[in-house]
Amino acid sequence: MALLDWMTEATGPLVEGQGVRLRPPRAVDFQPWADLRLRSAAYLKPWEPAWHDDDLTRAGFRRRLAVYAREMEHQTAWPFFIFSPDGATLLGAITLSNVRRGVAETGTLGYWIGQPFAGRGHATAAVRAVLDFAFRTLDLHRVEAACVPANQASRRVLLKAGFQPEGQARAYLKINGAWADHLLFGVVSDDWIGDV
Repeated sequence: MALLDWMTEATGPLVEGQGVRLRPPRAVDFQPWADLRLRSAAYLKPWEPAWHDDDLTRAGFRRRLAVYAREMEHQTAWPFFIFSPDGATLLGAITLSNVRRGVAETGTLGYWIGQPFAGRGHATAAVRAVLDFAFRTLDLHRVEAACVPANQASRRVLLKAGFQPEGQARAYLKINGAWADHLLFGVVSDDWIGDV
């Protein structure tokens, strides 16, 4: 079984941050991921798109991995699971998606942290690590993020990580089954590199 797991492992970058390790999701991550999502459901659902009936199933996870693999192959998204520094404990996930090249050179950041690990700085560390990856490795110019106005924790993470508030968008994303306004944030590479 170990050989089969190794042969089917997702490839992709390993990103180290202060107190976190990021890597693309793998098939062997299913059970820890499903357990953490289930334990954190009430905590996460107010801030996320509605969960499908099969979200926490092995088949749903396999479909998710297939989408991730295509996105990484086309370099339009970089999904990462957030782990403890030793790689043993899954803490959450973060994705740099909607990567657009050419005149934009930008991407969109989204993330979640499991409830048992919230409020400990893991999200901020992961966001900073992905920004470093976006600007130094991918050579992007800009990264955008958004959060529901009532999500104070996410707003704090973005501000601590170096994002600047840029406004508010009406009915921006469908969250927990309803269209929701979002606060918009952005950071550009010149500002990020100047702070490092």
